[in-house]
Amino acid sequence: MGQLVLVFEAELLNRLGHFEGCSLKVEPYLSTLLDPANNRFMERDLAERDPRYKQIIPYVILRYRDTLFSYVRGKGSSESRLIASRSIGLGGHIEPSDQSLFASDRDLYVKAARREVDEEVQIETTWVERIIGLVTDESTEVGKVHFGIVHLWDVAEPRVMKREHLITKAGFVPIATLENNSAQLETWSRLALEMVGISGAPTCGVGRLASPGGAIT
Repeated sequence: MGQLVLVFEAELLNRLGHFEGCSLKVEPYLSTLLDPANNRFMERDLAERDPRYKQIIPYVILRYRDTLFSYVRGKGSSESRLIASRSIGLGGHIEPSDQSLFASDRDLYVKAARREVDEEVQIETTWVERIIGLVTDESTEVGKVHFGIVHLWDVAEPRVMKREHLITKAGFVPIATLENNSAQLETWSRLALEMVGISGAPTCGVGRLASPGGAIT
């Protein structure tokens, strides 16, 4: 058996309120999609080819003042359809190993998000975390089978280093520069950049989560 990833039936979005692009309304999507009654683990190879299901993806943005951590997906990336695209999002799939007998649905999800970020970069500072929105994109093959939950982590210092060799050209880039070169960004990054806002201030703060080294605000 191959890698198992957490998915939900795409039809569920029709009941919750289908949208295309980005949404700042996190609830009731988050509580419904993270409810074990509405999701299950599925082989990734199958999920990547079946648009009847969407894989739940934490998409974490690291911000330091008026800059965002950005990188280019290198050759050998697990998502070959995004190779050479510039991204501002860290994260990945939720796996069975993220489960715990004593964790709530949201705890499982938060644990998975932090595990994914920790696999890709090393953060040597504290941060404050919030969920700022959702992204879905039916216009591309990769977008049809994924659903993103966008997090914004405000780091106290720009002490973030890449850990994964598949991340290239990484570092903090001014938000204005990213906006002026948005055509180079993958679709989800363009959508997420709109949520962060032109001034660098978050456009919403729906749902807040504590980070191990940060604080709840």
